[in-house]
Amino acid sequence: MAERKPVSKSRKNLSSKRNVSTRIRDKQSEEKKDNKLKEGRKKKKMQSRHAMPSWLFYLLTGATVFLCVIAFYYFFIRPYSYRWKPCYGMKAYGVCLPSGYQIHGFDISHHQGEIDWSELRKTQYTPFPIRFVFMKASEGGDFSDTTFLRNFDKARRYGFIRGAYHFYNPETDAAKQADFFIRSVKLEPGDLPPVLDIEKVGDNAYKLRKGVQTWLQKIEKHYRVKPILYASYKFKLRYLNDSIFNSYPYWIAHYYVDSVAYQGEWKFWQHTDSGILPGIQEEVDLNVFNGTLDELKRMTILPDSTFKKL
Repeated sequence: MAERKPVSKSRKNLSSKRNVSTRIRDKQSEEKKDNKLKEGRKKKKMQSRHAMPSWLFYLLTGATVFLCVIAFYYFFIRPYSYRWKPCYGMKAYGVCLPSGYQIHGFDISHHQGEIDWSELRKTQYTPFPIRFVFMKASEGGDFSDTTFLRNFDKARRYGFIRGAYHFYNPETDAAKQADFFIRSVKLEPGDLPPVLDIEKVGDNAYKLRKGVQTWLQKIEKHYRVKPILYASYKFKLRYLNDSIFNSYPYWIAHYYVDSVAYQGEWKFWQHTDSGILPGIQEEVDLNVFNGTLDELKRMTILPDSTFKKL
């Protein structure tokens, strides 16, 4: 029988070290796994503590969608809903015209571009003839509308009763604005009184009222006729609703409604900003006059510039 050779001491030590190293690695690996499991359990516990019940999640989601729909309707649909309402009156010029008014007109500025007045004249021979036109002449203390002189001349040549308006800037001296309008607009007998278009308040309502009063008085003194005051329904009630401003002829801007809600007197009503007229490529504001054609003509400037109360 062959003799077994003894295992060297060095080989035993090496094997022992390897086993110890392996056990250490295994232990470290197990500890890492345990730590990951513990961390996972902690995260699940934290999530479970802060987790929203499913019924509450669906409730909040539904409420958010509902509020978004309401907001969309209020800001984007409701203001224009009148466009889709049934037309119980007569439809012309792309809109439903207010019933009960015979005298129709429009207003323009450089935003309407170049106008073909020979085509536009055809509206005078329709069932709803266009009789008058207001056009922007100036703004603030130094801005002239680039189309005013040409359109103002063409309007008279093609048989429209014409008028000019000034867009008021509350940040510019009112007297300076009045002087600028006077230099820009030469009214003739048969023209409508000057118009002050007020749409901005500025930083001081009291300053606005004083400035508007200054402009109106200066214009009235020069042209010897009471100017027309243009403002939206809400703007007029909020800032210009007193005995001083109520004494001026009022041109109300109130869109997409069947009738004027304003309880005071008014002369003109701008009832839409989406009219379509031949000879004008862009949409245009349409208006009606609260009276007859003779009454409209009596509003115009007289040949002798005699002062009139309107």
